[in-house]
Amino acid sequence: MQTPKKIAIVGSGLVGSLLAIFLRKAGHEVEVFDRRKDIRNVEFSGRSINLAMSNRGWKSLRAAGIEDEIKKLALPLDKRAMHVNDKPVYFQKYGKEEEAIYSISRGVLNRKMITLAEDAGTTFRFEEKVWDIDLAEAKLYTGESEKGEWKEYQFDLIFGADGAFSRVRHKMQRQSRFNYSQHFINVGYKELSIAPNPDGSHKLDNASFHIWPRGEFMLIAMPNLDGSFTCTLFMPFEGENSFESIKTETDADLFFQKHFPDINQEIENLKKDFFKNPTSSMVTIKCYPWSYWEKVTLVGDSAHAIVPFYGQGMNAGFEDILVLSQKMKKHGDDWESIFEEYQKARKPNTDAIAELSYRNFIEMSSKTADTDFLLRKKIENWFSTKHPETWVPLYSRVTFSDKPYAEALAIGDYQRKIMDEVMEIPGIERKWDSLEVENKILKLLDNKPAFSV
Repeated sequence: MQTPKKIAIVGSGLVGSLLAIFLRKAGHEVEVFDRRKDIRNVEFSGRSINLAMSNRGWKSLRAAGIEDEIKKLALPLDKRAMHVNDKPVYFQKYGKEEEAIYSISRGVLNRKMITLAEDAGTTFRFEEKVWDIDLAEAKLYTGESEKGEWKEYQFDLIFGADGAFSRVRHKMQRQSRFNYSQHFINVGYKELSIAPNPDGSHKLDNASFHIWPRGEFMLIAMPNLDGSFTCTLFMPFEGENSFESIKTETDADLFFQKHFPDINQEIENLKKDFFKNPTSSMVTIKCYPWSYWEKVTLVGDSAHAIVPFYGQGMNAGFEDILVLSQKMKKHGDDWESIFEEYQKARKPNTDAIAELSYRNFIEMSSKTADTDFLLRKKIENWFSTKHPETWVPLYSRVTFSDKPYAEALAIGDYQRKIMDEVMEIPGIERKWDSLEVENKILKLLDNKPAFSV
């Protein structure tokens, strides 16, 4: 048991709300500060990407005792649906029969998480802007404006869960030997939607993650419980096919008709959302250390924002909280050791998922429609079905297990080299499931290095 502390969390998002639940269960007094209005009382902003809850997220929610409540908000997706022009829709199973990711609306989930944290005894202070933090004294200063009058709050501990552009991290960046980097990709995103049928049913298969891969850009769609789909258009900011190039409704009509003909009946709705919703950017943020002595630490996007192409941003943030809670149980009142072990355990893994997420954009937007890529995946799935203990595909290792991300990256790189050799076998497209290919992979696996991560 820990001695009860007075703890502040800056940020009422998914990770901050989950952290509040864990801290309350450990007996601490918890106050959550957020500059925004209570999301339960406002309309959604039109800048969301539906979330894909997978094993790591569910494991963290299970430990918090709220998995069953959240499952009611989610739809299981066991496959990708690939929409390639001039071809029928084809499906790629994610993994084994029981393996699925779960589509869940960010706004719906956030509302529920705040309510669950409140039910656990957390105090939320919405529309209270944090302008400064005294790291050494664990004090917060809030007010209407940066130049106006501030109110001081004293705490024992402060957690920064306030996202990629964290105010808490900004203060930590002024400390000596604090390393920080941010990298924006030249692709932005815009939220679109597909409405349900008049009877409330889904217009597309509701057990699939839908992808329209188009090379430099792509559209994805994930189902919601109400029969709608939340779509996200990922596209360069500038260039031939870009957000900049679509200036008028005519431009939008031509763009959607040309590139997404199988959802032609949705163009009016997609076009309306295109001009109504903002275009958002995507950034990878890395920093270290995440903690200031035993007083302040960062969690989730505040410590490691990543691009969304592996569907692991929320899952990685939730895993932060699970690891942190494990260190709390291990070290009791020794918060300096808790924070030190937490950041050392998480940093290599969040760096790894940042790299994997960036790579997956390339795979999703262009390679998923490539014949050689599809053959590689077919061979991998065939071999892993025959040798499940020997070969776990990278996607499954990331999404359907809780093994370290860093291990998944290292093993995935090794598997890619093996598959490069396999694809060089003459006539591989004819004998991809032959004994010759099976023995070749087994022989190459004999030289497998030890992965120390």
